[in-house]
Amino acid sequence: MSRNPPGSAAATTSLEEPPAQYLTFALGEEVFAMDIRTVREIIQYGAMTTVPLMPDFVRGVINLRGAVVPVIDLHARFGRPAALVGKKTCIVIFDAMREGERVELGLLVDAVSEVIDIPQAQIEPPPSFGGAVRRDFIRGMGKVASRFVIILEPDRAFDIGEMAQLCEASQDALAA
Repeated sequence: MSRNPPGSAAATTSLEEPPAQYLTFALGEEVFAMDIRTVREIIQYGAMTTVPLMPDFVRGVINLRGAVVPVIDLHARFGRPAALVGKKTCIVIFDAMREGERVELGLLVDAVSEVIDIPQAQIEPPPSFGGAVRRDFIRGMGKVASRFVIILEPDRAFDIGEMAQLCEASQDALAA
């Protein structure tokens, strides 16, 4: 019986983690991804109720089977002009955590692409220089074919506590 010596390619392959699955979506020309395990569903863009005195990145709320779900405009959240709604615009419903509780949030994206596998070995740390998205919002840069996919860190990019503080700050600024 033949055994693979420790450190051999065969031994290493069996110990590697399986690739993680990510939902990819477009914001303009850029491709972003988030761990598929946090995604609940993808819905078509539809009627939304705007909420007064919210920051620009809170597009409004939707009624999702009787639950009020806030919708975050990713363009605005990342400091860009508000998203323009097109034929492929949709809302990605995902689970966020706040004080140990699961909260549903919607993300307004230009288009959903596909679910892809990215091995951990193909994920680089976020760049240390400035970019279009705050560095702490990025989990890593996934190498897929000849391009990079920006893998979001949803617990930071969509931190409900931070977004609530921004909402309060914008209300205080209006009241002053």
